Amino acid sequence: MLVQLLPLASVPAAAASVSRDESAELRDEVKEMFYHAFDNYMRHAFPLDELRPMSCTGEDSLGSYSLTLIDALDMLALLGDRARFSEAVNWLGKNLQFGKNKTVSVFETTIRVLGGLLSAHLVASDASTGMQVDAYHNELLHLAEDLGRRILPAFETPTGIPYGSVNLVYGVSQDESQVTSTAGGGTLTLEFGVLSRLTGNLEFEKVSRTAVRGLWAQRSHLGLVGAHINVFTGEWTHKDAGIGTSVDSFYEYLLKAYLLLGDEEYLFMFREAYKSVMDYLHNDPWYLEVNMNSAIVVWPLFNSLQAFWPGLQVLAGDVEPAVRTHKAFYTVWKRYGFTPEGFNLATSSVQPGQRSYPLRPELIESTYMLYKATHDPMYLDCGRDILASLQNLAKCSCGYCHIVDVESHEQDDHMESFFLAETVKYLWLLFDLGAGGESIVENGPYPYVFSTEGHFLPMTPEISLLSDHCTYPGSYCQKDPVLEGVQSSRRVKAEMEADEIVNQKVNFSLCNDSSLEVQRVQGTDQTEEDFQDSEGQDFTESSVKGVCPKLSHWRQLGLKLGAD
Repeated sequence: MLVQLLPLASVPAAAASVSRDESAELRDEVKEMFYHAFDNYMRHAFPLDELRPMSCTGEDSLGSYSLTLIDALDMLALLGDRARFSEAVNWLGKNLQFGKNKTVSVFETTIRVLGGLLSAHLVASDASTGMQVDAYHNELLHLAEDLGRRILPAFETPTGIPYGSVNLVYGVSQDESQVTSTAGGGTLTLEFGVLSRLTGNLEFEKVSRTAVRGLWAQRSHLGLVGAHINVFTGEWTHKDAGIGTSVDSFYEYLLKAYLLLGDEEYLFMFREAYKSVMDYLHNDPWYLEVNMNSAIVVWPLFNSLQAFWPGLQVLAGDVEPAVRTHKAFYTVWKRYGFTPEGFNLATSSVQPGQRSYPLRPELIESTYMLYKATHDPMYLDCGRDILASLQNLAKCSCGYCHIVDVESHEQDDHMESFFLAETVKYLWLLFDLGAGGESIVENGPYPYVFSTEGHFLPMTPEISLLSDHCTYPGSYCQKDPVLEGVQSSRRVKAEMEADEIVNQKVNFSLCNDSSLEVQRVQGTDQTEEDFQDSEGQDFTESSVKGVCPKLSHWRQLGLKLGAD
């Protein structure tokens, strides 16, 4: 499958490395970038979905639900802007409604709106974040649950893979397309899983898991998935396998669903899928698109959405190839000042029809993740260059503009909500880490997993340790009057699959020593003593390449338990 690729031009010599003081200055510059765009959105576009930054007007682009405000909520929290975060949370709690005759994207609505509401709720409701909102009564969580219920009809297909669109009032239209993207069907597990674990309605997590299983069942004998699939027949309608457009976040959520939700089924799938990608798509340092059945190269193309991959490899503990691939992707940015949507590796030129840069965050995300993993100052240098490109070439009167052509740098009057949710956020996090890392993400009460929209979701016990119920003092247990407030972890896992409890609410109580005694009677013999030998061990080097089944999910990842 090797393809002769033309070499890229060498990267010019870099300026002096970014110091700690300069990182702090650059972090402040990114903060100003955020407020330039956010304040103009609130002034000229709110409550419409998105800002038109050249004409200083607004537009409803997704569902008419103040999209940019919702997508930017956790960025306000990250900046420590208590006043505007509280104001936004309170306004949405009082005014946001989803009962509108609007047909919306299941994928985009889930990652942008549902994810934004859940992340903000988890910040606003928790005093330990330092951003708790006074007189907040879970309004964002109630909105998230309402939205989740309105999306559920999309999953009523023979394969369990959801339709691409759903009407928020009437469900799925009879003339809705039966074809959806792999990313669209397989990138719902984080948001729907968290929603289940916060509300106790297990149906959300169940349908998102079934969707992933439906896609996984249709993989080729090479272990590859295509780009588009018929949700009724399971037939692939687009058999190009890649890690970019239409597929990217399917791979991302396999690993992140394991990290956040603790379900080892996702870890198994990620390991198998990752091996197939590295065997058949990887042409070091690039990734090609191939036919999913034959592995014959279809496109020798760098797709801009591929740029998330090095960051995912960092989470998987495979840093060396991530370094090489990031370096290759960054040479494309250096050549044009941006990454085009498509760059032809055979001709070493921009792919016709894919000349734009719509303010995407993926390269910045990987830059942040690699700096976090290696502390190599070259990644701060990359961030400085990327920030300069955005400031000098994309900034416009009321925000930041899409770039129509990466060679001419012509601007377009559009700014998607993900610019504030991801692009600015990852830049800010990069320089914050370079300046010492004082943010809630780096120095807060929990480890966080980022959704594909950049929303940070905390690994709190009630979210991440569902399968570890009552295996150590201080763990969370489902209340069961028969067992005096305890259900065994084995019963929890079995019942999550049972249709008859899908709509039941789950309440949690803290496990204590007497609860553990009940667990031993029920046949679950894991106690605190089982974990004593693992104290002090670091399992973060590669959570994918090896885990110890005797350890709880947190200990497998090298994290301390809340009761320790």
